Amino acid sequence: MNKKILIVEGYLASGKSTFALRLSQKLKVPYLIKDTFKTALCKSVTIADRQESSRFSGITFDAMMYVAERMLEAGYPLVIEGNFVPAGIKKTDESEIIRQLIKRYAYRSLDFKFVGDTRVLHQRFIEREKTPERGQANVIGEEVPLGVFDTWCHNLDGFHVGGRSVRVDTTDFNHVDFQGLLETAHQFMNE
Repeated sequence: MNKKILIVEGYLASGKSTFALRLSQKLKVPYLIKDTFKTALCKSVTIADRQESSRFSGITFDAMMYVAERMLEAGYPLVIEGNFVPAGIKKTDESEIIRQLIKRYAYRSLDFKFVGDTRVLHQRFIEREKTPERGQANVIGEEVPLGVFDTWCHNLDGFHVGGRSVRVDTTDFNHVDFQGLLETAHQFMNE
């Protein structure tokens, strides 16, 4: 058994999901990506507005943590990804829930915190909203001003579950050493 969990978290439109998928494929470790999990949960549900989407985000987190806990109690390694929030942002302190799972099952964690210049990420976010791959469950459905987007991103700064953390600035993907990050994860898994 390899009791390790890799967490890919941070700002919106920072490349978290793409990296989590690459990480899973490289390490041959199962992954749970919050947006795709939400899309699967809401496949037969129509989401009418932003408020309903937020409610389903909470449901998605709960369902993800249920599956994650089943994996952890069986001793499997796992990659989880999402814009997980610390205390005081939403009703649920997602960082504390993840921290408690890690502690309960005596896991070690490696956290990849994706950040960047929110002006650049905001442009990516706007473009991403227009793509069909985003899925109806994840689309905001309205123009999000830069100031609001910036607040959403910085609300995530306080997420921390203990363990090792690697900060990844994805303002310019060409300047990110993705191969080095994958090697860091590989070394962590083999420690």
